[in-house]
Amino acid sequence: MNGQAHVPVLPEESLQALNIKPDGIYIDCTFGRGGHSQIFLNKISEQGRLFVLDQDLTAIQTATEKYRHDARVEIIHSSFEHLLQIGETYDLLNKTDGIFFDLGVSSPQLDDAQRGFSFSHDGPLDMRMNNTVGQTASEWLASCSLQQLTAVLREFGEERHAKKIATSIMQAQQQTSLNSTLQLATIIKQCYPRHYQGIHPATRSFQALRIAVNGELEALTIALSAAYRLIKMTGRLAVISFHSLEDRIVKRFIRNSRPLESLAKLPIQHQAAEYLAPIGKLIRPGEMEMEHNPRSRSARLRIAEKVFK
Repeated sequence: MNGQAHVPVLPEESLQALNIKPDGIYIDCTFGRGGHSQIFLNKISEQGRLFVLDQDLTAIQTATEKYRHDARVEIIHSSFEHLLQIGETYDLLNKTDGIFFDLGVSSPQLDDAQRGFSFSHDGPLDMRMNNTVGQTASEWLASCSLQQLTAVLREFGEERHAKKIATSIMQAQQQTSLNSTLQLATIIKQCYPRHYQGIHPATRSFQALRIAVNGELEALTIALSAAYRLIKMTGRLAVISFHSLEDRIVKRFIRNSRPLESLAKLPIQHQAAEYLAPIGKLIRPGEMEMEHNPRSRSARLRIAEKVFK
C-alpha cells in the first residue's frame, strides 16, 4: 500500500466489538497509523478518553500530529507489555470500558524497506518494532545457535523446512554476515523445492524472526493479563490477530479466565467471580474487505466482556 492511506482491518466489527460509550475510557494498544483510533474517537464525546499506545516512534509522531490538540486523547510511546504500569500511572485499573489490540506488523512498517520487515524489498535486516532499542534481526541471528534458530522457525513460523533453513542460515553466516532482507530471503528460498507453489517461501521464517526479535508472544501474554485488571465490569476486550499462535494465546486467555466448574458446588456466597465471557464467534473479514484490503485476509477478531458468574 505504498503511497496510500492506511486502511484499518475489520473497522466496523472493531467498533461494534468495543460497544463504545460516549463518555467511556478506552485504550488502543496498537495505534499504528490511527485508523481504528479515529473510528473510536468518532463515537467518543468530550467527556470520554482514548489512550493510544505504540512502541513505534513513527506511529507516535503520527499520533502527535493528529491529536496533540485533542483533549480526549492521551498519547503514550510504549509497548503494550507495559500496560499494567500505564494503568497504574493513569488510575485506570477496573475503570476502563474497552481495550483494543491489532497485533502484528502494520502495512506502513512492511512498506518501509528500511524497517527490515519485508522480504520483497531490500533493506537492513532489522525487524524491531521499536527501532531505538534491542537487538536487530541481524544481531539476533549472529548470536543464536542452530538448535535455537530451528526451534524459533518451527514454533513461531510453523515452518516445515525449519531445520534445513536454519542450517543454511548458519552456514551462510560462516562465510559472511547477514545484513539485508533480500540476502536472507534468497537463502530461505533456496531451501524450498523448485516446483513449490504457494505463499512466498520466506513468509513464515520472517514472521518467526520478527516474533523472536520483539518478544511478541511474551508481550501479548503479559498485556492480556494487564488488560483483564484494567477492564471494568461489562467492559470489553477486542483483539485482532493474524496468525494461529497469537489467536491461540487470546482464545486460551479468555477461556482460562472463567471460574472452574468445581466452584459451582461451593456455597452461594463463594460462587461469585468475575471473568471474560466470549461475545459471539470468531470474526473474519468478508470477501469485499479482503478484495479491497488484501492484508485483512488472515485477520481474526475475538471479543470478550467482563462479567460476574
